[in-house]
Amino acid sequence: APLVSVGCIMMRVCHLNTCPVGIATQDPELRKKFEGTPDNVVNFFFFLAEEMREYMAEMGFRSLNDMIGRSDMLKTREAARNWKTRGLDLDAIFYKPEVPEGRDIRKAIEQNHNLDRSLDNELIERSQPALERGERVEFESPIGNTRRTVGGMLAGEVARRYGNEGLPDDTIRIEFTGVAGQSFGAWGTRGMTLRLTGAANDYAGKGLSGGRLVVRPAENAGYEPDDSVVTGNVALYGATGGEAYFRGNAGERFAVRNSGARTVVEGVGDHGCEYMTGGVVVVLGSTGRNFGAGMSGGFAFILDEDGRFSEVCNHEMVGLEPVEGEDRELLRSMVEAHLSWTGSEKARRLLEDWEASLGKFVKVMPDDLKRVLAEQQQADIERAEEEANVETDAELADDLGVEVSR
Repeated sequence: APLVSVGCIMMRVCHLNTCPVGIATQDPELRKKFEGTPDNVVNFFFFLAEEMREYMAEMGFRSLNDMIGRSDMLKTREAARNWKTRGLDLDAIFYKPEVPEGRDIRKAIEQNHNLDRSLDNELIERSQPALERGERVEFESPIGNTRRTVGGMLAGEVARRYGNEGLPDDTIRIEFTGVAGQSFGAWGTRGMTLRLTGAANDYAGKGLSGGRLVVRPAENAGYEPDDSVVTGNVALYGATGGEAYFRGNAGERFAVRNSGARTVVEGVGDHGCEYMTGGVVVVLGSTGRNFGAGMSGGFAFILDEDGRFSEVCNHEMVGLEPVEGEDRELLRSMVEAHLSWTGSEKARRLLEDWEASLGKFVKVMPDDLKRVLAEQQQADIERAEEEANVETDAELADDLGVEVSR
């Protein structure tokens, strides 16, 4: 409803980057069509509140708190009764328990998130030279899987002081050892480098917004890093910038809704790059099924050694191309960075015979992005031709000694 108040017409094409009223799109031309204002939303909620107060007055309630838990006020509509619902008994759902005098049946105590025990408090304290004076800091820290969203509060402190620009690259470098809990490196911003020797749970790099995230197994790990899982599901969910390197495989839904981060991983599960709108993903290995579903921007490079990637890719919105032109250098630079940060043997083997390795990669290109790039290229050609014609006319006019206006 708030979206409708600012102009949404429910076209249900939010995932296609073609929103006709400029709400769910990153296309600058479509965004110009957005006419909504904050006042539209404010007015809607005022009307909503007024109507709610009318209903509350009818029932004798002064506040929403008085209404919470009053299941005795709920009734079923007889009009909804038919042969399918006739046998339903909702008494158990509508039951209102008896509570002792003075006991609330609504939220009355603020939840304690135990932020005072968060590992980030220590990280922030040890990063003070960088936060206060922009000096480079580097230190080590152990980590366990009960430590969740490590780096999130630190990222908030960087953003509070330096905004979206963050700090210069690698100003804060923290070397972790152990198994990280959920959302390791979430919202990491510019200037932060978090490198984990061990493994990470789900949502690693969630909302990454400019920082660098590295996850690699220990050198003495008792398993083969190239074929093992190093991070869980939904890594880099909603990332908007920065870079991430994973020496090993990731779980399902890798880089879902990524809109700007660049990353290298050595294998992913099902639904990789789902709803991706920007950034670059390099997979140095196999993927699960349904890769690229709803992918409308950015692109991915897949090492397709067995030639079967096309069978698991969702072709509804993307096409497959060979790696050519500038993409060759981009791909190589990302693989080299992966080797530098993680020590990946797989990356090393590929780089040792790079020309042969290139032939095994395939590029995943969104159809919409390809169309937009083609239109931009055509527009650039026409603009260049027009400028050339103007220069030619000017030279001709000068030779003839006449003045030509365009």
